[in-house]
Amino acid sequence: MAADGRPDAPGQVVAVRGAVLDIRFGAGALPAIDDALRIARPEAGDILLEVQSHLGPDTVRAIALDATEGLQRGTPVQPLGGPLLVPVGEAVLGRLLDVAGRMRDRGRALPAETPRWPIHRPPPPLARQSASVRMFETGIKMIDLLVPLGQGGKAAMFGGAGVGKTVLVMELIRAMAERYQGISVFAGIGERSREGHELLDDMRGSGVLDRTVLVYGQMNEPPGARWRVGLTALTVAEYFRDAERRNVLLLMDNVFRFVQAGSEVSGLLGRPPSRVGYQPTLATEVAALQERIASVEGAAITAIQAVYVPADDFTDPAVTAISTHVDSMISLSRAMAAEGMYPAIDPLASASVLLDPEVVGAEHEALAGRARQVLARYRELQDVIALLGVEELGSADRQAVNRARRLQRFLTQPFGVTEAFTGTPGRSVPLAETLAGCRAILEGETDDWAESSLYMIGTIDEAREKEKARQAKAAA
Repeated sequence: MAADGRPDAPGQVVAVRGAVLDIRFGAGALPAIDDALRIARPEAGDILLEVQSHLGPDTVRAIALDATEGLQRGTPVQPLGGPLLVPVGEAVLGRLLDVAGRMRDRGRALPAETPRWPIHRPPPPLARQSASVRMFETGIKMIDLLVPLGQGGKAAMFGGAGVGKTVLVMELIRAMAERYQGISVFAGIGERSREGHELLDDMRGSGVLDRTVLVYGQMNEPPGARWRVGLTALTVAEYFRDAERRNVLLLMDNVFRFVQAGSEVSGLLGRPPSRVGYQPTLATEVAALQERIASVEGAAITAIQAVYVPADDFTDPAVTAISTHVDSMISLSRAMAAEGMYPAIDPLASASVLLDPEVVGAEHEALAGRARQVLARYRELQDVIALLGVEELGSADRQAVNRARRLQRFLTQPFGVTEAFTGTPGRSVPLAETLAGCRAILEGETDDWAESSLYMIGTIDEAREKEKARQAKAAA
């Protein structure tokens, strides 16, 4: 037995049910819950396990983090003496890791002296956490104006399939790399292999890979790998925050698949389901992930998470469990995507606790409030417009509709990550330019402009040039 009382003698597999294994150990202490175990298979690759429950005085039940095909009863199992350890630090920058920290980019092996941290760690104590809030400028007009993100805060992008969550995440990686020269850690939870290859190629092409760590638990991997890959990525981010005092952008795509993997694990372990078939431990598992995302004095982890909304149902228990932990909630709308309003962010369903004069300033907060008011009035009048037409509205309502439509189009924006598909160069717009454009539209400067002059542009000056060119062409 090890000095800390944990077993160092191997156990033995007594039952295999897919990704769930029962392992019997000899006399003495059993491995603790969340401890890692290894099954050595030189010919087929080692299998890593994580203890989930104690079935008796000598038997544990564990979930596999690797595929278990061909595994037999009686196979020796070696306790690792604690939680799974993954490599962290400078050596993993520019690399692609799996849930166990193994390199999956066919690159060189990591140096032997690379530090390793356990994936199960407590959140920083409240006394160490920093309460100061600064705006995290993204260069995306809709987000910076109406749903500002905080440096050291948590933002979630909620949306159904195909409304642009992954595109927004990739654009935010570019923003972090170009504007802040910071470290990015990307967690691909249940990602498709194609998406992983595309992201890796895009990062190599744009030159930001050397400041990024990619951690993947792909869709074809066992549920245990998809369930724990978020903790692996978070551990890498925590090292840069705690040991190197560097700001980190943590991106997770997709947190719903973390919940889904936890639900699969719960079912495999025989736990009774809870609401809508989710695991009874849903709130605990989400909190264990989210509470570790925090700022300490001098360094921050800023988390941006994509969250799939099943069947566009925002009352789904997984969605509500995640939304309780975030500061900024960005809601993506299928209706706006259908109209070509990209990014397809619903300005009225999205909200941020940072839209406060103490954080963003009185002018920004007032402009955002006026913009929401105009957009809300336009939405109220849409049924009337569909039935009777704009001409039947009063002059004040016609003006509100006119400005809301122009504001909607001004808040669209071409992204650098979509340039290969659209042929339109991406735009990153400073906050001051976003506010200036919003002010010009709300004060009526653009009332006589064509709506097309404001669509898919960067600053209001670019729209002004487009409108001058259009008028010159019409007069010719």
